[in-house]
Amino acid sequence: MIESSATSGASRLEMWGGVECTVVRVGDEYRDQSEETGHAYRRGDIDLIADLGVTTVRYPILWESIAPDSPDELDFSWTDERLAMLRDRGIEVIGGLLHHGSGPRYTEMLDPEFPRKLGEYAAKVAARYPWIKMWTPVNEPLTTARFSALYGHWYPHTKDYALFLRALVNECKATLEAMRAIREAIPDAQLVQTEDLGKCYSTAPLRYQANFENERRWLSLDLLCGRIGPDHKMHRLLVDAGIGADEIEAFAGGEAKPDLLGINHYLTSERFLDHRIHLYPGHEVGGNGRDTYVDAEAVRVKRLEDDTGFAPRLREAWERYGIPIAITEVHHGCHRDEQLRWFVEVWNTAKQLREEGMDLRAVTIWSMFGNVDWRFLLTQKNGFYDTGAFDVRGGTPRPTVVAKAAKALAHGEAFDHPVLDSPGWWRRPPRLYAWNGRCRPMEWGGRKLLITGATGTLGNAFARICDDRALPYCLTTREELDICDEASIAAAIEKHRPWAIINTAGFVRVADAEREKDACLKANAQGPEKLARACSAAGVKLVTFSSDLVFDGQLGRAYTESDPLKPANVYGLSKAKAEAEVLGALEDALVIRTSAFFGPWDKYNFAWNTLNALARGEPVQAGRNTSVSPTYVPDLVHATLDLLIDGETGIWHLANQGKLSWHEFATRVAEGAGLDSALVQPIEDAPANTALTSERGIMLRPVEKAIEEYLVEVGDLVRPPAEGIAAE
Repeated sequence: MIESSATSGASRLEMWGGVECTVVRVGDEYRDQSEETGHAYRRGDIDLIADLGVTTVRYPILWESIAPDSPDELDFSWTDERLAMLRDRGIEVIGGLLHHGSGPRYTEMLDPEFPRKLGEYAAKVAARYPWIKMWTPVNEPLTTARFSALYGHWYPHTKDYALFLRALVNECKATLEAMRAIREAIPDAQLVQTEDLGKCYSTAPLRYQANFENERRWLSLDLLCGRIGPDHKMHRLLVDAGIGADEIEAFAGGEAKPDLLGINHYLTSERFLDHRIHLYPGHEVGGNGRDTYVDAEAVRVKRLEDDTGFAPRLREAWERYGIPIAITEVHHGCHRDEQLRWFVEVWNTAKQLREEGMDLRAVTIWSMFGNVDWRFLLTQKNGFYDTGAFDVRGGTPRPTVVAKAAKALAHGEAFDHPVLDSPGWWRRPPRLYAWNGRCRPMEWGGRKLLITGATGTLGNAFARICDDRALPYCLTTREELDICDEASIAAAIEKHRPWAIINTAGFVRVADAEREKDACLKANAQGPEKLARACSAAGVKLVTFSSDLVFDGQLGRAYTESDPLKPANVYGLSKAKAEAEVLGALEDALVIRTSAFFGPWDKYNFAWNTLNALARGEPVQAGRNTSVSPTYVPDLVHATLDLLIDGETGIWHLANQGKLSWHEFATRVAEGAGLDSALVQPIEDAPANTALTSERGIMLRPVEKAIEEYLVEVGDLVRPPAEGIAAE
């Protein structure tokens, strides 16, 4: 039997893990994150979890999944298999019974019988898995009650304060009943109670509201700890909402007091209430019936920067309860560098707090396999996937740099990566709301990226996005770094000492390549090969770009990475040669195949020319038989950087999902911009389909979504091109 760190005290900070497993009811439909992320169908995920070196896993044994139709009809087949695998690998389990859910259809959190019914379910689960010592009957009861009964996002979709309090009390009563039942079978069972303790701040006129919300955030834990008596600030609120004194007193004996507090905290958990709504153009405005205000992100308010974040919240919880603590969720839905910065910062914060004397047991990698549509609180089905420690978009979970960091730290090893040289966005001045005052431009020191192609679309896009992501870089012209000149390459590497080179230079004029074959091959094949050899010698990573034109478009479907090459022109031939020569010289190079660019930062692309011509009332001719995967430059750059940071190698296809003929592309752009699509005239070109898809993982969103963003970005900038700029 594994001794629980919740009772033994951990000799060192432990690495725990967790899978996003929410089963939530929205209207009459249930959403199951284990299914949407694919975890439900992958037995191999258990080995991936274990191989990271985690000691404990928060794992679902969810009521809605085991007994969806009747409390007497239970199917444990899935959990039997997965829990046995975890046990065999020596991993302790924290069993979760409800994760943001209101239960199966035969109950819900406002049902007076809800606590009893969960208790009966918990008894059956405990009898089946008596070896599980740690339990979370209800995850984040306060958060769940707010989202379900106060804000109306989830079932029962009420927006009533009294019903919110009833839901919360029912969840806490259900926790008490569940732990009683579990301890009948497992006398030494422990309650690991999770909650998000985000703090609220405000301007002076709204201090009363912030004070109230800051008292309310402790309500679930105070109830479970038996701290709510007649003198408690929330007692009158509960009684006025119809909560009986006997219900409150049922907690007084401390029977439901957690053995361990699981604190979940996100960068946007802390809020700032501001009555100065004019300072937030475009921001949603709300209120409390007495005052109107904006509920903003506290992390974007400069004067609060010393009082926000994990450390202050954990200190508050420790001082209030004196109960051992674990950080039970560490997730950040952002780019890979920011995910890594957040994870490492939380880990280091936890170590610091332990040194201060806090009994802080563990940091939990959450979520291991990402989540779907949590950015929309699961209320919309957009299929938006946020990567976890593993990226599941390729079918087989792919470890990201976060997984690599977690594995090192779990084994007591140091972990380093160049992106850690810069602070996370939550510590950079550009995050601040405009009214905080003008931000001074800052240059981030540390290890650099070297980007070739200063005069091109892609090179400039990388520079812009590296600025946004605080990735130090140097963008070079041909005079500063000629990729066809070995001496020039060596001098640039010696001068800048980059940790990686991103090569965007090359011959880009597809039609001209037919009559300038030697120049095209030199720039597109010989140059990248020289870069690869120099990077191999210097121990520098390399990213270079290839094209959909390494295929002739006659396959009859979208191309994957493993399809045989068959260039239809000189340009495609040059890129095919580059792929072979680069990977021959540097096997861990990253080669990105992509398709026709469009983006908001330059005027040299098909979409821009289409918009400008139509805005002038001029017709646009576009082929109807050649299909491509139009690729939005910002999406391409972000995904490339993520793969580079993860340490990925080999050939990857990065293109927005879907295929469009040039005529369809022009028509979509015209219609989205409100221009006359009848002016888009089809022409009969040679049939071909060079659309790209991926067998390694589809990284970019659907092209329709990219076009929508593009049109927002260019907005009313659409106008006739300046004199002298040729149409593509």
